[in-house]
Amino acid sequence: MPPLPINDASAQNPHDPGPEASGERAALVAQAAREPLVTRLGTTIRIGTASWTDPTMTVPGVFYPRGADGAEERLAYYAATFPIVEIDATYYALPSAKVAAAWVDRTPPDFIFDAKAHALMTGQPTETKRLPKDLRAALPEELATKPRLYAKDLPAELREEVWRGYLAGLEPLRASGQLGSVLLQFPKWFFPTSESRDFILEARQRLGEVRSAVEFRSETWFNEKNRERTLAFLADNSIPLVLVDGPQGLRSSVPPLAAVTSPDLVVVRFHGRRTETWEATGIPVVERFRYLYSEEELREWVPRIREAAREAGEMHILMNNCYANYGSTNARELAAMLEAELAIEPDRPAEPQP
Repeated sequence: MPPLPINDASAQNPHDPGPEASGERAALVAQAAREPLVTRLGTTIRIGTASWTDPTMTVPGVFYPRGADGAEERLAYYAATFPIVEIDATYYALPSAKVAAAWVDRTPPDFIFDAKAHALMTGQPTETKRLPKDLRAALPEELATKPRLYAKDLPAELREEVWRGYLAGLEPLRASGQLGSVLLQFPKWFFPTSESRDFILEARQRLGEVRSAVEFRSETWFNEKNRERTLAFLADNSIPLVLVDGPQGLRSSVPPLAAVTSPDLVVVRFHGRRTETWEATGIPVVERFRYLYSEEELREWVPRIREAAREAGEMHILMNNCYANYGSTNARELAAMLEAELAIEPDRPAEPQP
């Protein structure tokens, strides 16, 4: 891929200045976010990005150093830079245990992977051709020719196989203690009904001992009528709510809350605030997240993170604005703010006493 273009419009836009300008900001906080942060109350905070393989991120010299051209070198470099990453590919295709085992081999034992649930696990469609060969072969004839499928279309035994295959593919991460949580990201047509709440409980049951967190993409879960009921439902069942920063004023918008619904885990995901592309169709996915946060916008989250850290033992903060080096820059900047303003120390071994 050729170097990413920087046109006059992006050069004049502080939220899309291009990777060179973003890299200059990152250089000022180059050491931040390398290790988990631990608060005085003992909450462990890990900060990273929601991808390490986006094509705009892997352009030589954008995030990875020149020469880090292979999958092994890139993941090793990433894991030396951040303590956590989110696996986005598991939304599109069921994971491979062989690949997951390679991830374990290429990362330190305390490096954590959060994984996005497969589309069929959260009521969203998947491309039929992306299903594993054995699943495609088992499809009824009338489904096998469809370009896209929903879980509701599948026979019950194949729906079960999706969940089984998903967990089997991530088993090397779970067995090594490196699987942080599974992100159950529900679509904007997933509304607050009894059926939806039962679906969430069923999903958690299917995941068994694997932790999960729930992200909504419909404003209806947090309108005046439903907000308290939504938070109470999640808290009563100790299901972590994913706290979100994203575009506001749209049907798929959710407010930037600091609500902790499980003492075990808090997940925060930053999507950028690019309203004009958030619900657009027919554009590359990365364009929705092509947004570099200002330091002022990141600082808005410092008190929210402080509040949430008082109530949970672990926090995962993930930058989903993964265009080029925008997410990695903002991850480092937010980590530096937390270290400086919350009196948080990096989780490093104590120096030996003489």
